[in-house]
Parts: sequence; structure tokens; C-alpha cells
Amino acid sequence: MAINWNSFSSSLKAETCPPQYDLLLKALWNDAKGGWSKAHILVDNLTTTEGAWVHAYLHRKEGDLSNADYWYRRARRKRPEISLEEEWKELVRYFLLQ
Repeated sequence: MAINWNSFSSSLKAETCPPQYDLLLKALWNDAKGGWSKAHILVDNLTTTEGAWVHAYLHRKEGDLSNADYWYRRARRKRPEISLEEEWKELVRYFLLQ
């Protein structure tokens, strides 16, 4: 079954993250469910630019902007001027297309 925006959004009603999600979607799923720490653990050791982007978002959400900016640089991105909710949606949509 393909994962799309609707199925991802619906999965947020579940108690546990669907096992078919890749690591980055699992991190974003956990973040949406209030599991910032679990999301951070999932991306903490990733060395990819995509992992750095999620890591940056998480530190931005945490309010640690200097750390977030470090991770945005590693992701080859600038800190966005959109809301955290909008960035979360952008991340999910991006990874759903991968």
C-alpha cells in the first residue's frame, strides 16, 4: 500500500507508528504525536542531508535556534520563515514523495 498524505494523516489516530514508514517519516509521526524525544533519537545519528533537515526542524521546534541553524546548514537549507506546522507538513509531503 502506498503512503500518501491522507493515509499518513489518518495514521496519527493510531497508538503506534505504522512499521512500513521509513525512519524520517517515523520521526515526523512521533513528533506529531508529542514524542519529540523519540523523534530526535530516530534522527540523532543520521548523516544524510534529509536527516539533517528533520533534525534541524526538531531543534527549531525545541527553541534551540543556534543548534537548529547548524543542522539547517548540514541540510544545505536556510531556516524557514514559515510556521513549525507548515514546515512539518512540508517535510512530510517531501518524504512521502521519496
